[in-house]
Amino acid sequence: MRVGTGYDIHPFKAGRSLVLGGVHIDFASGLDGHSDADVLTHAVIDAILGAAALGDSGEHSAAGDDQFKDASSLDLLAEAAKKVRGAGFQVVNVDSTVIAEAPALHPHLRAMRAKLADRLGIDRGAVSVKATSPETIGALGRRAGIAAQAIALIE
Repeated sequence: MRVGTGYDIHPFKAGRSLVLGGVHIDFASGLDGHSDADVLTHAVIDAILGAAALGDSGEHSAAGDDQFKDASSLDLLAEAAKKVRGAGFQVVNVDSTVIAEAPALHPHLRAMRAKLADRLGIDRGAVSVKATSPETIGALGRRAGIAAQAIALIE
């Protein structure tokens, strides 16, 4: 059994769609990034790759590489899960938390879990997605962006 952690943070950017856990959320702005800037999925990618000692998402889908411009992070997650399986491991479970002052995420958590589980190739019951507010503290509390963290268990 091996454990990996992941963390990602992106600032808001007007004119982009907000995508978290592969779910498009109606909000005034999206997140700035080279791909779709899905911080939740990026944190999960780093957690599973880290658990398998395969580096991080930047090593496998570099931000400056045009082939990943506006890429679906769910596609990147499926590729990362394939690499983890190729290294002889299976994802057992993932626990994650999105940290955002806004928007309200609880109505979307079930859909996020389903999309992440599907791309990981595991049961939905093995994926947890939670949301918390920074309670107006710091840059995230001032609605400058969104962060996410994840932990993954592989065997």
